[in-house]
Amino acid sequence: MIRRFLRARDLDVEKASAMFLKYLKWRHSFVPNGSISLSQVPNQIADDKAFFQGHDKIGRPILLVFGRKHFQKKDGLDEFKRFVVYILDKISASMPPGEEKFVGLAELKGWGYSNSDVRGYINALSILQDYYPERLGKLFILHAPYIFMKVWKIIYPFIDNKTKKKIIFVENNKVKSTLLEDIDESQLPEIYGGKLQLVPVQDS
Repeated sequence: MIRRFLRARDLDVEKASAMFLKYLKWRHSFVPNGSISLSQVPNQIADDKAFFQGHDKIGRPILLVFGRKHFQKKDGLDEFKRFVVYILDKISASMPPGEEKFVGLAELKGWGYSNSDVRGYINALSILQDYYPERLGKLFILHAPYIFMKVWKIIYPFIDNKTKKKIIFVENNKVKSTLLEDIDESQLPEIYGGKLQLVPVQDS
């Protein structure tokens, strides 16, 4: 864990120490019981939007999220942040020995203005970057509609440079071929022409 915080701050011990202390303080206050339970995220789970899905060619677990199933809920930001922590804790725990990163697939087919929860997206990014450094290996953004790019322009400045390099917008006619460069067909979701069925995050 210490190595991840050091890498996130380019081996600057002082900056990495400050980041790690901030993480410890946050963890103590936001996850006082040590983990987020399903009973703390019932509305997010009910949306059925996050799935764990096999591993890529180097053993990184795969997280598939459906953007069209995420909605900004009244008074729901805190629960969404707990849901992000629930997912990140669970995928971190599922990593094989020696592996520290995961691969994300953000499926945006059908995404519209009702899904444009800018505050939620920025908070999710902040949690990932500040408290789970060096956990994201790659993020494939799939079937992004034109209107999503307007929201992306608002979010983009909040993404740190290291994370930006890991984000790949995939052309609609190259989804399967692009994913197959990193993921074997046996580990690819059925919806992209692979062999694996979707497993909801809470059942994995």
